[in-house]
Amino acid sequence: MKRFVATALVLGGLTAASPVMAQDLVHEPISPTFGGNAFNSSHILGIANAQNKNRDPRSQDRNNQASIFARQLESRLLSALSSQIVDAIFGENPQDQGTITFGGQTIEFFRGLDEVTLIIRNDDTGEETRIVIPLFIEVD
Repeated sequence: MKRFVATALVLGGLTAASPVMAQDLVHEPISPTFGGNAFNSSHILGIANAQNKNRDPRSQDRNNQASIFARQLESRLLSALSSQIVDAIFGENPQDQGTITFGGQTIEFFRGLDEVTLIIRNDDTGEETRIVIPLFIEVD
């Protein structure tokens, strides 16, 4: 038994005296948000979207036939209205000024010597958007 203990002590001493190899532990984040590899972003976003149980309630209403038809009809009406405004400003008989009101908005236009100014006003909030269109006059 003494021999076993002595052998164990010798072997233990040799092990303790041998050089130890180690390296630094480096943490590299996966998410590009925190400095990780930028190529991981689409993969992480796909996983997050797959796990997302919350859905926008308005997105279901946007895809039914009635709402698609309503959006297309609104787009066509606004297109026809914009054509009328363009004709009033630049058509065969251009007007110097005018006002058009529809759906809670008022559009005013004024023709100057070298530009046309459009003012689009939201009647509910009073918010205004001004658009200045330069006129190109032909010189003979």
